[in-house]
Amino acid sequence: MGKPTGFLEYTRQMPDKRPVQERKNDYNEFVHSYSPQELTHQSARCMNCGIPFCHHGCPLGNVIPEFNDHVYRQQWHEAYEILRSTNNFPEFTGRICPAPCESSCVLGINQPPVAIEEIEKHIIEIAFDKGFVKANHPPLRTGKKVAVVGSGPAGLAAADQLNAAGHSVTVFERDDEPGGLLRYGIPDFKLEKWVVARRIKLMEEAGIVFKCNAEVGANVSTGDLLREFHAIVLAGGSTTPRDLPIPGRHFNGVHFAMDFLKQQNKRVSHKPALSPLPSQAGHSHQPGDIFATNKNVVVIGGGDTGSDCVGTSNRHEAMSVTQFELMPKPPHTRTEHMPWPTYPMVLKTSSSHEEGADRHWAMATKEFIGDEKGNLKALKTVRLEWTITQGKAAQFTEVPGSEKELPCELALLAMGFIHPQHQGLLKELDVELDDRGNVKASEKNYQTNIAKVFTAGDMRRGQSLVVWAISEGRECARKVDEYLIGTSASLLERRDQSLIAL
Repeated sequence: MGKPTGFLEYTRQMPDKRPVQERKNDYNEFVHSYSPQELTHQSARCMNCGIPFCHHGCPLGNVIPEFNDHVYRQQWHEAYEILRSTNNFPEFTGRICPAPCESSCVLGINQPPVAIEEIEKHIIEIAFDKGFVKANHPPLRTGKKVAVVGSGPAGLAAADQLNAAGHSVTVFERDDEPGGLLRYGIPDFKLEKWVVARRIKLMEEAGIVFKCNAEVGANVSTGDLLREFHAIVLAGGSTTPRDLPIPGRHFNGVHFAMDFLKQQNKRVSHKPALSPLPSQAGHSHQPGDIFATNKNVVVIGGGDTGSDCVGTSNRHEAMSVTQFELMPKPPHTRTEHMPWPTYPMVLKTSSSHEEGADRHWAMATKEFIGDEKGNLKALKTVRLEWTITQGKAAQFTEVPGSEKELPCELALLAMGFIHPQHQGLLKELDVELDDRGNVKASEKNYQTNIAKVFTAGDMRRGQSLVVWAISEGRECARKVDEYLIGTSASLLERRDQSLIAL
């Protein structure tokens, strides 16, 4: 490394953020950039380990010590080339990835880990500023046509890789703009949409065709896709939300989190919040305009989606924001059951939590209570006592006498997603599903029971991380390439082989 003693001289330092009271007034990103000196110091902390476990912690296998070394030396083009060799979209992962690589950082055994995610974001933004990032035009075209259904991170990664391999790629997206959850799931204060649009423009310049307002199995025929394309990649995500079927579920004011978040993303983009197309949750109903303003908001679910609801509710100027989690409160640091370098299930306090939320763990909702007009007015809750035995599934019992009512006019269900939407595309294709309701395909070839139909991302593996979706899209593209060509050599290698044959 450029500075072998850097990890002894510098500690982890994260970029400054705009003050809470200021950033709650808009939907812009609020994390500042490192100064050149700070960036040098943070990259200098990388130890050049004999075995860099960060490689294994990252689902994409990013070559982290090497790009850290080039950042330290301010060799930006080299750092960018190393990063893009494994990651199609560092500008996304550098903003919204939970950074499992950092959990595997060797320095993290007894010090704060290297700030890998922030360094990654700085590399790609500097690369854009310096003009290194260009449309990836393939040197040759194979004559093969591939349809990618869904333009979330898995679909975009598959499309990018397949286009680079020389195939002609068309992406079908049922919303009015591409991006999937990047566009209409993740709030702008975490990922501003110009970042997504910038990447889509590059992909279009490289020859990828995006068809929006195009829902395969609804207004686009599955039969046409099967006839017109040599291969199809299903990357529609896991969009069916987990419901909470308890008394009072029908009251006005109980909504799925993604309906709430998608509406706000559309408002920020100056678009009508209510779309004629199905919601991201896969439901054809229209819940009406959902606002948290001057309401007691309860977010049910303690994950990232729940956190996004907290941040959005605060920007709506909710009267109060409360978040429930069914599981007990996790520890602040690793325990003996979470040894390094495994990903630790420790307490996470997001930037949205910093902005204000009353958090409760080991809490269950028993009933939604409404008024005479059918509007939600309160929740009935109960405390839980968990019994966790090593090697056995955790079990809970309700704490006697702990039931109480909590004022609530807006309840947001953020309890995750159970499987992809089955009606429409999947039923018409008649692809096999696994026992969890996901599209059945192995990691070996990503191929469904229909030879020319492949699948990747959350649609195959279930709800997961953006970085896993990109990895899935890349690997699926490799298997599609092998199916179409018989090998997965790069186009440059294919061009050279063609010249040799001549």
